[in-house]
Amino acid sequence: MGAGGGLETVELAIRTAMTGLGGRLREDLPGLDTGYRGPRAGGGAGHEAEVVSCRAKAIDTVPGPVRLRRAGYHCATCRHGAAPKDAELGVAGRAPMSPGLVKMTARAAAAVPFAKAAGLLAGLAGIDLTTKRTGRSAEATGAATAAAIAAQTDAICARQVVPLPPPGPLPDMLYTAADGTGVPMVAADTEGRNGKAGDGQARTPEINLACLFTQTSLGGGRPAGDPRSWSCRATFEPAARFGALVDAGARRRGSAHIRQLVVPGDGAVWIWNLADELFPAASQIVDLYHAREHAHDLATLATRLPRDSHPDWLAERLAEPGTGNIPALPAAGRNLKFTGSLATERDRQPGYFETNAHPMRYAHLRSLGMFAGSGAAEAGGKAAIGQRLKLSGMRWTIPGAASIATLRCQDASNRWDQIWKRPHNQTGANQHRICQRQHTQTAAG
Repeated sequence: MGAGGGLETVELAIRTAMTGLGGRLREDLPGLDTGYRGPRAGGGAGHEAEVVSCRAKAIDTVPGPVRLRRAGYHCATCRHGAAPKDAELGVAGRAPMSPGLVKMTARAAAAVPFAKAAGLLAGLAGIDLTTKRTGRSAEATGAATAAAIAAQTDAICARQVVPLPPPGPLPDMLYTAADGTGVPMVAADTEGRNGKAGDGQARTPEINLACLFTQTSLGGGRPAGDPRSWSCRATFEPAARFGALVDAGARRRGSAHIRQLVVPGDGAVWIWNLADELFPAASQIVDLYHAREHAHDLATLATRLPRDSHPDWLAERLAEPGTGNIPALPAAGRNLKFTGSLATERDRQPGYFETNAHPMRYAHLRSLGMFAGSGAAEAGGKAAIGQRLKLSGMRWTIPGAASIATLRCQDASNRWDQIWKRPHNQTGANQHRICQRQHTQTAAG
């Protein structure tokens, strides 16, 4: 322990020294260019901003806090000041963080609650951020990512952008599994929403999740999913908008060129409606787990009868979905001799199997090499949503939950680095439009 403790002390001392050196370099190198763009710079709306001074600005970076000196410009007409260098470095706004620190913060906050994320940044990287600042930065990154995804979705759905097929040979099948799950919200974000609570109010507005994936081979006679193929999208927006996200995601995955599209689901009507609209030629599959769950519900009714009258009832019912003998399930249910309210419940349960008989042809679907369920969406919902947004005591706003869900989906899709292909902060070109926007707001009062 003594030697280990000594080594730890040395390691921390080296890290502190390197962090200090990195901070000085981080401060000196950008300072070689102060952002001076001449005595005047275009501010948009036909205006010109004039240089006023060279001012210092505190910025938090991965090596530590630094102070940068950069040229500041002011537009007398709009009464708005700006520093072009801020936009070029991606540090516009108050209390800015460097792009590298923003990325680290988003990664930590997407993985664990904000307080723990701040603790990880402090313990592993020596970066001291408050819980609130950690959360705000991550949510801002998630919101910017969602906005970029929305813009790409609109362009694809409007056929303004036609995604090229992915490189390499296309898979034989593409699965698009959808599911919905509730997320605990603050009271203000559930007001006016209908829900299942005793007072009729919603406590957990539903977020819809889509998981797109492919299979690479049949292992042991059963399909094997490709873990590298996942694409996830999640949103609180209405079904039409969710459908657009799914449609764009499938097109990006080459759905127009893949032989067979498959839509697994839990039997919810809205999923089949979405599938009929977007993928009318797709094979629809009711998750085998849910089918057996409904068989258990029927079995619960059967236990109300004398035990010796149906000794093998449940075992027989559970075997029928796997063999594809779906008509036997509702028939067996309706043969249960009940009266009154139990008869009403008995007649309600078989309707699930009658409605979904076609997507339950499991023996046939398996003979075609397809999955027999929507486990991918269920697992995706638990991993991307449940393990981060539904922890004990959590209460979200819808924008905050949507932002973190977006980050989680990017991570689950192995597209985390795609977030950083473009800077989220204002680019140099955008900075020149700030003055124009400010002028418009001033004119509007």
